[in-house]
Amino acid sequence: MRLTKGGGLYVASTLLLGVSAVNTGNNLLFLIVAAMLSFMAVTGVLGWLNIRGIVLSVRLPDEVYAGTETLLPVVAENGKRFLPSFLIRVTLMGNSTSFTLLERKRPQNAALLLSFRERGPLKLPDATVSSPFPVNFFVRATAVHLPVEGTVFPAPRPMLVPAAGGKPDAGEAVSAAASGYDGELAKISDYRGGEPLKLIHWRLSAKHEVFKVKELTATAAEPLFIDLDAVPGRDLEERLSYGTFLVNRLARSGRPVGLKLGERVVPPGTTRSHRLKLLTELALYGKG
Repeated sequence: MRLTKGGGLYVASTLLLGVSAVNTGNNLLFLIVAAMLSFMAVTGVLGWLNIRGIVLSVRLPDEVYAGTETLLPVVAENGKRFLPSFLIRVTLMGNSTSFTLLERKRPQNAALLLSFRERGPLKLPDATVSSPFPVNFFVRATAVHLPVEGTVFPAPRPMLVPAAGGKPDAGEAVSAAASGYDGELAKISDYRGGEPLKLIHWRLSAKHEVFKVKELTATAAEPLFIDLDAVPGRDLEERLSYGTFLVNRLARSGRPVGLKLGERVVPPGTTRSHRLKLLTELALYGKG
């Protein structure tokens, strides 16, 4: 619990009147102080009941990249038997989202825009549920555990991409935002965290609980192995970033792609699950 500016003035006034009542013996002052303390007690109980029983659930996108902002869907539900909850704020890793009213047994959806610094295994910290209800004198808060684990992929770094004949595209430096999205519309699917924001179907997303994105067709080509030791870069992290970009660019353009990490070899494939497997291998490489 923390005091707001108004709460600090209220507490200071209560203490001042209490000291005055003791020094003067004035019964009226004692009654006023008692009323003010009672008000603090009642609002404290109401504030505690307001944040009690809030249940949070999040769904980590399939693709989370280091240093890249990711939309994290958040579902808040009021698990209390009778009372609604008001002015609820959910804070996670310094980012917040708010719910004006949480009615009993009626979940509401929101989203947090988060960014993770490093690649590797991801375990979300506890979220903080807070509220200034019923009066903005005190902000009460409680921690809510989020049993969500995942993997943060290396930050993709653009580089020249080998063409079907094994040579880089002539003079073409492609960006991650445009990777593999130059075909016709194939289908609409759920947002997974790796798609550029320009492909989000905003009008359709407004009608569903999760964001919807457009998936475009791609053209298949010859298989290719990515040997991490042969990827250019000043250090391991830079080579992993280039490797991540290559995996996404080649796989999304329909090119069967495999991976060689030291003695470990992953055969080429074209499915989305195969691409995620390659990205996971890159994310966990050297992490023990």
